[in-house]
Amino acid sequence: MNLSAILSPMLNFAVSCIRATESFTLNSLDTFTEEEEMLRESVKRFANEVIGPKVREMDEKENMDPEIIRGLFEQGLMGIETSSVHGGAESSFTSAIIAIEELAKVDPSVSVMCDVHNTLVNTILRQYGTKEQQDEWLPQLSQSKLGSFCLSEPASGSDAFALQTRAKRDGDHWIINGSKMWITNSFEAEIFLIFANVDPSKGYKGITCFIATKDMGIKLAKKEEKLGIRASSTCTLNFDDLRIPAENVVGGEGRGYKLAIEILNEGRIGIAAQMLGLAQGAFDKAVPYTYQRTQFGQPVGTFQGMAFQIAQAAVEIESARLLTYNAARRKEEGKAFSKEAAMAKYWASIIAQRVSGQAIEWAGGVGFTRETGIEKFWRDSKIGAIYEGTSNIQLQTIAKFIQKQYS
Repeated sequence: MNLSAILSPMLNFAVSCIRATESFTLNSLDTFTEEEEMLRESVKRFANEVIGPKVREMDEKENMDPEIIRGLFEQGLMGIETSSVHGGAESSFTSAIIAIEELAKVDPSVSVMCDVHNTLVNTILRQYGTKEQQDEWLPQLSQSKLGSFCLSEPASGSDAFALQTRAKRDGDHWIINGSKMWITNSFEAEIFLIFANVDPSKGYKGITCFIATKDMGIKLAKKEEKLGIRASSTCTLNFDDLRIPAENVVGGEGRGYKLAIEILNEGRIGIAAQMLGLAQGAFDKAVPYTYQRTQFGQPVGTFQGMAFQIAQAAVEIESARLLTYNAARRKEEGKAFSKEAAMAKYWASIIAQRVSGQAIEWAGGVGFTRETGIEKFWRDSKIGAIYEGTSNIQLQTIAKFIQKQYS
């Protein structure tokens, strides 16, 4: 028996395995590309220097400063994943999540405006729009015009597909009648994605997505006065015989429900990033104060009771960060991510509310005043458990995956 003839293939295989291992390394979730790190620093600087000085005024006036919107476009933050051909930055989905997180550290209102525009409006057109639609609308959305996603209605919140807005064909147009409620960006937006049912007899399979512009006759019925994210507009919209060209149907007739389901999964990662940034922003404002404020001869942050609360909060923020970026990377890699997106949104919204509430207490009386801006983070945090799927809806989604796996 020729021993070398037996061992040689084995040795070759072992060497191949070693080389493959050397060329393939598993990175931590804290590993980002050079482009992503540069984006983070750029957004951080813009948020602190441009948005920061305007946060309190925008919150109290319940109005988004047009200069902020213009600045987001100038910074290339309104077409993050959009191709350069269409005026976008052509960056990764994770880049969008990074931007949303960094903006939320300073103002969650600006963050959600950027989030909805990128992860919902732009993504639907990028993934489902025809070439003609992409060529017409994506450059506008990348460079100057804010987008709005119109799904929710007075009678269809969590049960999104119970919507009552109707669309009827009229030659080469569709006529839309109905109303939408709780619509983010709608006061400032110029481009709208409207979901309406073209054939109620088919149930949710009649739901269709349409592109519309404000000048087509969209009516702002009411601008909501909210507990938090006050600078972010939330309005009720009315459509009375709104005429939309037939070529403005996105994804085909009756496919709107599919678009909404898939896009909202991505949107939930965006909301998780917003809540993550919010929690970190509150933490960053309050913790330094605890080491400056002295009682009984020592900084209050060094007393064991408060020190342990701060440590616990840091752990919780990190856990939300890992869930959020894990979901984002899975989406980028083409893996299933619906469960992970639900987990990230659910947990990040809980942590945002918990940490921002504790941050007020850490700063004591000062934290309760508007001057520090800490109390605003807590007010802003409440929405995280409500929009783009309530916390109970997220738990229901997670539970279905568990049941499928174990039953």
